[in-house]
Amino acid sequence: MADSVQVPPVCDYVAHTGNDVAPGLLALGHRPLLIDFIGADAQAALVHARYRERGLDVDYLVHESGTRRSVNLVAPDGRRISLYDGRHPHDLRMQRSFYLPCMQQAEHVHLSILPWAAELFDDAAALGLPVSTDLHDWDGSNPYHHPFAWRADLVFLSAAALGDGVFETMRGIVRNGRAQVVVATSGAAGSHALARGDDMIRHTACAMLGGPVVDSNGAGDVFSSAFLHAWFAGAPLEACMRTGAIGGAFACRFHGTAERSLGLAELARYRAAAPAAHG
Repeated sequence: MADSVQVPPVCDYVAHTGNDVAPGLLALGHRPLLIDFIGADAQAALVHARYRERGLDVDYLVHESGTRRSVNLVAPDGRRISLYDGRHPHDLRMQRSFYLPCMQQAEHVHLSILPWAAELFDDAAALGLPVSTDLHDWDGSNPYHHPFAWRADLVFLSAAALGDGVFETMRGIVRNGRAQVVVATSGAAGSHALARGDDMIRHTACAMLGGPVVDSNGAGDVFSSAFLHAWFAGAPLEACMRTGAIGGAFACRFHGTAERSLGLAELARYRAAAPAAHG
C-alpha cells in the first residue's frame, strides 16, 4: 500500500458542527447570533475574517486549547467522512454570565451537540424559548445525545447510522422527549418527518436543482436553516420539509460548507421551479 498519495489542493474552510446554520439563516434574512469557544490562533483569525465578510454577529470566549478543527475527506461523488479533533476538554463549560444576556434577546435557540451546550437547556426553558438541535449521525442509543434528543422542541438527525431503525428512533424521540417535530435526513433518499400527535411518518424527496453533487459537507446544517426559515414563518410541515430539501441540495452543489449560502431570491426561484413531492 502506498504511503503517499497525490490529491487535489487541500482547502481551509470555516466550518464545524452547526456552523452553517447561522450563516444560512443570515442569508435568508434573519439576524442570528453565533456563540462559541475559539482559540487565539491562525484558525481563529480565519474565522474572524470570514464572519466579518459575511456580516455574521459572533460572540465568543477564547480557550487555551485553541480553535476546533476537522479534516473532511470528500469522494468524487460528493460523499464525505469527517474527522473531528477533540482539543476542547470534555468538562469545558460556558459561563452563564456570558451566554444568558444573549439568550434573553433571542426568539429561538439552536444548540449543537457540544458538552457545554447541553447545559443551556435549563435557561432556554426558563425563558420560554423553543430549542432546535441536530443529532447528526446518532446511532439511536448513545446516551451522550439523550439531553439533546429529549429536551429539544425540534430535532434534526441524519439517518446514516440508523438503517432500518430510523423510524423507531424518530418515534422514540417523540415518546421520550418534548419534540414537536423530528426530521431525519437521508441524502439522495430525501428526508422524513414525524410530528407529535401524528403517527404517520412523512417523506419528502430530495430536491433536484440541477448540476452535480460536489460536496455534501454542510448539507445538514443548510437543510436545518432553510427548514427553520419556513418554520419561523408559520409554514405547514410539508412546506418546511420542501424548503429544507432545497437548502440541503443547494449546499451539495458547492465545495466547502458555507462558502455559498442560499438566499431569498434563489429560494423563491427554486420553490417555483420544483413542485413539492411527498410520500
